[in-house]
Order: sequence, then structure tokens, then C-alpha cells
Amino acid sequence: MISPFNDEYFMKQALLEADKAEEKGEVPVGAVVVVNNQIIARAHNLTEQLNDVTAHAEVQAITAAADFLGAKYLTGCTLYVTVEPCVMCAGALYWSQIDKVVFGTRDEKRGAGRFQHDLYHPKTLVTNGVLAHDCAEKMKAFFKDKR
Repeated sequence: MISPFNDEYFMKQALLEADKAEEKGEVPVGAVVVVNNQIIARAHNLTEQLNDVTAHAEVQAITAAADFLGAKYLTGCTLYVTVEPCVMCAGALYWSQIDKVVFGTRDEKRGAGRFQHDLYHPKTLVTNGVLAHDCAEKMKAFFKDKR
């Protein structure tokens, strides 16, 4: 049986969160945390709204997922995020001990992979390129409009 709940499905949910960020004038990055094919947390960038440089979509999603689970570790969970996490977010994901991180498009300027490849927890599987074109186009359009 083919499951409708795959990486593309969940990345589309993260893209919906990115739309919410953009509507608020935030950089359009969205994230969802999934366990057993159930979304337990949805988040998007809130750095402008909260005047908080740490209010990235990933950090907001980690906090919401931990609250939902009643635990600080996100074992058994997968984070889907539209853009490659930065070093700060990779560090937060390391501490959360999340099982898997799936991101859409690379961040050539600030992405964690640009700086060091072992920033995630050793047990965390990191994959990328899921709906990469859609995720990249959302960012390009946002910054083109800003210029």
C-alpha cells in the first residue's frame, strides 16, 4: 500500500508554514515535526515579530514538539524544514536528539553544512533536496521583493 504521508507531503506542510511567515513579513521558512506520520508541531520564523534572533522556525518547532511530547528529547521524530538549518538551529537539533532532519533547499550563505558537517547528533539522519525547487523559489521571490 502506498502511503500519502511521505517526505513531499510533510515538506508541503512546512511550505504552508513558510507562507504564514511571509504573510507576517518574516523570512519565509517553515517547519513541522512529525512522529508516526502525525504532525505534532508546526512553526515558522518569528524573529521580526518577537524581536528575537533565535526565533527561527526550527527552534520554534523544537519547543512546540517538546511541549507536545512532555519531554526534551525528540527521539522518534523527524523535522521537515524548507531551508537548511543554520549552525544555531543545528545545535538545537543536536541537543534535541531528533532522529531525522529533512530540508528542502540549501542555504549557501548560512547553512550548517557550509561550516561543518558534524553539527548534528551522531544518530540524526540528515537528508535534503525534498521539493528543493519550490523551497528555493519561495526564498528567491521573497528577497527579490525586498530589494
